[in-house]
Amino acid sequence: MRERFWERFDLEELTAEEWEALCDGCGQCCLLKFQDDDSGDLAVLGVACELLDIHSCRCSDYPNRQARVPDCARLTPQRVDEFRWLPKSCAYRRIAEGRRLAGWHPLICGDPERVHRKGISVRSFAISQRDVPEDALEDHIIAILPIDG
Repeated sequence: MRERFWERFDLEELTAEEWEALCDGCGQCCLLKFQDDDSGDLAVLGVACELLDIHSCRCSDYPNRQARVPDCARLTPQRVDEFRWLPKSCAYRRIAEGRRLAGWHPLICGDPERVHRKGISVRSFAISQRDVPEDALEDHIIAILPIDG
């Protein structure tokens, strides 16, 4: 990877390896979400996709995730702006908005565990979708995000 690529290149100019390296490993994008058809608001659940390894906060079958979970959101450099629900801490969002990576980001601090120790990741609270009956999902809403347009 190119030195400090996140500071020197636009998202669209990153190699696939650099793009993947931007992921901070928080797992927040893998939390289930419901969108209200009327308001557009997004309900975020403390329930993670069945493929998320909650301890590592990484997908357990990343290469096949979209075949196994058809509604898995595929984030690309061209689509970052569509994902307005990404947390403000997300490296993809931060770079897209012209902000720097957080000091706890693995590319900055060199420690992939720091995101967990800082409480940024879902490791400390998420439960797997496999452990929640579908009719009980609404009981696990942790936030409502207003999404305009």
